[in-house]
Order: sequence, then structure tokens, then C-alpha cells
Amino acid sequence: MENTETLSSIDPAQIPIGIVGLGLMGCSITTCLLIAGHPVIATAPLPIDLETAETRINDHLTQSYEQEICSKQPTFYLKNLIITEDHHRLEDVMVVIECTLEDISIKKQVYQNIENVVSHRTIITSNTSAIPISLLQKETQFPNRFFGLHWAEPSHTTRFLEIICGDDSDQEKAEWLYKLSHRWAKEPTLVRKDIRGFITNRLMYALYREAFYLVENGYATVDDVDRACRNNAGYWMTLVGCFRWMDLTGVAAYHAVMKDLFPTLHNGSEVPKMIDDLVKAGGKGISNAHGFYDYTPDEAHQWRETFEEFSYEIRRLALKYPVDVVKKKLENEKKAD
Repeated sequence: MENTETLSSIDPAQIPIGIVGLGLMGCSITTCLLIAGHPVIATAPLPIDLETAETRINDHLTQSYEQEICSKQPTFYLKNLIITEDHHRLEDVMVVIECTLEDISIKKQVYQNIENVVSHRTIITSNTSAIPISLLQKETQFPNRFFGLHWAEPSHTTRFLEIICGDDSDQEKAEWLYKLSHRWAKEPTLVRKDIRGFITNRLMYALYREAFYLVENGYATVDDVDRACRNNAGYWMTLVGCFRWMDLTGVAAYHAVMKDLFPTLHNGSEVPKMIDDLVKAGGKGISNAHGFYDYTPDEAHQWRETFEEFSYEIRRLALKYPVDVVKKKLENEKKAD
């Protein structure tokens, strides 16, 4: 696990990984790691996940084969998977990814179970979306080997991954994880300084807050806001991020707008009433056909299938435009000359 390792020298087949938690994301993360070539020991603290995990992972692998994300049939990858409720099976893994509920008391018990069986050299990570890594580190015996690994769903199709260091994280181990994650078909971000929400959630929740403000104060409907997101930022964000977008479209214009717009943006710290009422009424979104939109059961099912279909199609488009697309084009032009 030396930082001097090059990407080409990292062999996933020699790096067994443990997954703790086999819900929606745990299964798609497992799929991603199997496709990358890792042996995976996947543990399910919740018995109900044992009943559904293998079918869900098999379905992901089948779709990935059909969409040419992987070159082998599911049976090839499933040979490298062990699904169990026995956390002692994690004893030989080199990396553990915890994917449990966003509850520190639950995570604390999970970390104790993990550290009771793994080597002191094993890297332990959490797929938390927002809990500061520095806070979770305090619940472990060896904080220097603990990191955040924040994935996006579906984890086996997206390029997104945040690797987050806590206050006590070993930077060399962080760099090693960063290199390894390129083997997972990611364009990772290494967050060297811990902050609640990391990068993407801080950006997205600023957007969510303003979206609720606009709807709750009568400036727009839910559908209006969604259309604006889809047809503006949604149009260019697969190619560039916000800073490159400003470069492309003229930095000075944004500077001028910020002076007058920033003071008017909502900066409230309360959970918006609209989502609070929805959750208290039992709304979960597509999963129970009760969200910001009204759904029939058929519509909810069709939206879920459409999202899965879109995730594969947008992946194909995104792969045509990697982060270094312009650099590669210039190199090819030089070779042609």
C-alpha cells in the first residue's frame, strides 16, 4: 500500500474489499468493485438485505453486460463475491466500505465489529453523505486509516466519487485510495480538508434550499423549477463544472450579476416546511409513489426504469468527454502533425 505505486501496478484482483451494508447503494458499489476485478466480501447487518442483495447485484451485472460496461456474463464476476451476515469474514480484506444508515450510534457499533476482526493496516471508509469524517474517526481505534468514500447512485455507472480526509487521516493512504479508485472507472475528487457535506452535497443543498424558497414563496411551481434545472445546468454539467462553465461563457458577466443577486438569495437554516410536511405525511418519493409529484404505481415503476435507462445512456455520452478531453484532443493533433 505504498504511495509510490503507479496506477498500472495496482491489481484489483490482489485487493479484497469488504462491504458492510447491502441496501441500494451497497449493492451498486459491490457491482462496481466486482466489475473492476476485486474479490468482495459483502456483509448484510439487516437480514432483509440478505434476501434481496444477490438478485439486485445480478441484475446490475446483467444490465452492465448488456450495456457493454463489462465484458463478461454475471457468473464470471459473482465467483468473486461472498454475501454473508458474518462480519468475521472481513478479516483478510484490505479496504472496508461501510454503507449503513446515517446514524452515528449505528456506525459506531459497525466500526467496532470491523476493527475487532481486520488487520490494523486495513483501510476503513464510510459512504456517509454528510457526517464529518473527523467526527466518525473518533469512533475508531486507528483514526489515521479512516476516510470517507462518497459514491453516487448508481455507483457502477457514474464517474463520481469523493475521497474525504478527516483531521487525522493519513495523506499517503488517501493518495493510494485516489489511485485505486481510477480502477473503478471514476474521475475521483480528493477532499483534503474535512467539511460537512463535502463538495457535491454543499453545492446541491444550496440549490435545494433556493428551489424550496422559490416554490414556497410563489415564484415558481415544482415543475417550473425542475424544468429550469433540466434545461439549463442539466444541459452542460456532464461536460463541465461551474468554474469551467464561467470560463466558457464569460467570467465578467458572472461577476456583475453576483453583486446584485447574492444579497437576494435565501440563506435560511430551517428545514423547508414543504419537505417537512411531506416526510411527516409518509412521503418517500418514487419508492412509495408519494413525493413532490403525484404518481400512480405504474408511473412510479416507469420512472425508476427510466432513470436506470438514462444512467446507462448518459454514461456513454460522458465517456466521450472525460475530464482531460481537450488535453487529449491537442495531443492527437500534435501526433497528426
